[in-house]
Amino acid sequence: MRLTAVFDCLKMEISESNKRIAKNTLILYVRMFLMMLVGLYTSRVNLAALGVDNFGVYNVVGGFVAMFSIISTSLSGAISRFITYELGRGGGDKLKTMFSTSVNIMAGLSLLIVIIAELLGPWFIDTQLDIPAGREIAAQWVFQFSILNFVVGLISVPYNAAIVAHERMSAFAYISIFEALGKLAVALLIPYSPIDKLIFYAGLLCSISLIIRFIYGYYCKRHFAECTYTFTFDKSIFKQMGGFAGWNFFNSTAYIFNNQGVNMLLNMFFGVAVNAARGIAVSVDNIVNQFVGNFTIAINPQITKSYASGDLAHMHKLVCRGAKFSYFCMFLLALPIILGAEQILDLWLVDVPKYTVQFVQLILIVSLCDCIGRTGYTACMATGRLKKYSLVITSVAILEFPLVWIAFSLGATPLYAYYIYVFVKIAALIARMFLMEEMVHLKVKMYATHVFLPIILTTSVGMVVPVTLNLIMEPGLLRLLVVSIVSVLSVGVSTLYLGMTEGERQVILNSVRTVIGKFIK
Repeated sequence: MRLTAVFDCLKMEISESNKRIAKNTLILYVRMFLMMLVGLYTSRVNLAALGVDNFGVYNVVGGFVAMFSIISTSLSGAISRFITYELGRGGGDKLKTMFSTSVNIMAGLSLLIVIIAELLGPWFIDTQLDIPAGREIAAQWVFQFSILNFVVGLISVPYNAAIVAHERMSAFAYISIFEALGKLAVALLIPYSPIDKLIFYAGLLCSISLIIRFIYGYYCKRHFAECTYTFTFDKSIFKQMGGFAGWNFFNSTAYIFNNQGVNMLLNMFFGVAVNAARGIAVSVDNIVNQFVGNFTIAINPQITKSYASGDLAHMHKLVCRGAKFSYFCMFLLALPIILGAEQILDLWLVDVPKYTVQFVQLILIVSLCDCIGRTGYTACMATGRLKKYSLVITSVAILEFPLVWIAFSLGATPLYAYYIYVFVKIAALIARMFLMEEMVHLKVKMYATHVFLPIILTTSVGMVVPVTLNLIMEPGLLRLLVVSIVSVLSVGVSTLYLGMTEGERQVILNSVRTVIGKFIK
């Protein structure tokens, strides 16, 4: 209920769009808490049932397949932007043509990726990756299931984009919870596998993806008129999407190299045990990121639609508030996890691989830097003019992969992958701020005043007491509980009085009083 109050700040102007953002945010947070509980338990079961080596093999092989998402990510962003933009302009027959064209594009892309993956994948796994002896066949099976899983996700992109564009977040909530429960069921079935556990696990996960794909397709066809597929290929729409996706593709290159590319480097220099540690850290980060991701999913369509309708003033407010509150929400959850990572992992996992604690702490710091820029990225995407944005941001972001490679070659520990990542994220965030001024006329001074200043004040004050307690108390469950409670209170109070304007604070306090009043009644 406290989360409802936090995001009621978006109701500064009583409008249907802001009410919809608040409603969708609440729906997505209910989904998040359920998925977080299921996801945490599922990760524990997976690691215990598969073992460190199998878990590491799945992480690195699946990561290799995920490198092909450099293509799909760019097109996904293009499809989502164009569908949302067209809805902001009123929709119509062009929206139907746009949807069918995007499905055809994804189908053709899927065939291309399967051909490339089958030509390169088996060779790369056998000759370049560090796979434990005796697990080569299982790794190849994981590779095949991962390709199928990836293609299913690719075909689903236009349908998922339609759901987000229409802001039907309840559909995401129900279907995602069903998917999470399905993955939990798979994890619980691993010990009873009649075949190799890793192959069994990868195969059942692929089956879950197929089921979810059909559910999304059925929902969209039933609720959205434009989602009735017809064989249509509009050259003008394809050209528009292609040009947009081309620069987005360039931008996505950095993301893939910084994630899956670095994962490969960790494998080549340090082996699958480090991949397992990174896999656990990524699982924690994904769960925490849902805390912010749910908010940005709810607010992003409104940013794009505001730009499409020419309401730049409203878009600027959404971008600044979205960036600021994204950080506050992430910081509220990340600080107690960063301070208590060792105790949390000991309680959560049966066997904690080496470097896992440090990986979890560092990856959350990376996410704190990253979450600030998400609404700014959406604003720049809304313009459709990505050439300069992609050139600048990618030139900064792509530095991580070669810098990590050089560091590992010189004998650096795996932790340097994240040290370098933090530096690159901060540099990209600063560059994006200046690009927003040029592309959407959001002044650097306004952004710095309304986003960076409150964030710096809140962070500096909010972490003093919990960090001090974490240093002076003896390690153990008592310290974890005390520091976690104090962290939430300290961050909450500093956010309320240092991170918010007077108007935002009054709206939240009034919302809290309303919630408490309803609870008492």
